[in-house]
Amino acid sequence: MAKTTAPPSRAPKATSRPRRPPRRPVDVRGWLGGIRLSGFMVIMLGLVVLAAFVLVPTIGTYVDQRQQIAALAASVEVSREDVADLEAQRDRWTDPAYITTQARERLYYVRPGEVVYLVDDDLPPALVPQEQAPVSDEVEQTRTDWMVQFVRSVTEAGMAQTVKAPTIGVSDTDPSGSPTPTP
Repeated sequence: MAKTTAPPSRAPKATSRPRRPPRRPVDVRGWLGGIRLSGFMVIMLGLVVLAAFVLVPTIGTYVDQRQQIAALAASVEVSREDVADLEAQRDRWTDPAYITTQARERLYYVRPGEVVYLVDDDLPPALVPQEQAPVSDEVEQTRTDWMVQFVRSVTEAGMAQTVKAPTIGVSDTDPSGSPTPTP
C-alpha cells in the first residue's frame, strides 16, 4: 500500500501584511461613460425637480401660517385673561360694600352725619423738599426772649375775634425786609 500524505491543516503564518493590489488611477471618463440615462430616469428626475420648485414656496407658506396661528392663539389667551378680569370686576361691583367703598374713595361720598377731612397737598411735586437740611452742631443764641414772645402770642390769640391767614405783601414789609403785623 502506498502511503499518501495529507495536505497541511494550517497555512503557514505570514509575517507581513496581506498584499493589496496596487491602486489604479480612476478614469472619470470611463465612469461617466458607464452611466446610461434612460427616458424613464430623465422623466423621474424632472418630476423631482418640479416637485421641489412647487413644494418649497408651499412649505414656506405653511410655516408662516403656523406662526400666525401661534400668535393668534397667544392673543386669544390674553383676551381670555382680560375677559376673566372684567368678569371679576363686574362681580365685585355687585357687592354693596365694594360700591360704598368706591363711592367714598373716588367720589368722596359720605353718610349723613359723618365728617370728612380732606388733606390737600397744595405744593407741586417739584417744590416738595426731598432732603432736610442737616442739623447744626453749634448752639445758637436767640435774639429775643422766648418768654416775652410766648406771652404776646397767647394774649393776641385770646383777643382775636376771627382767624385770618397772615398776608404778607409789599405794603406789609418795612424797609429792612421783616414783615410788620397787620391790625
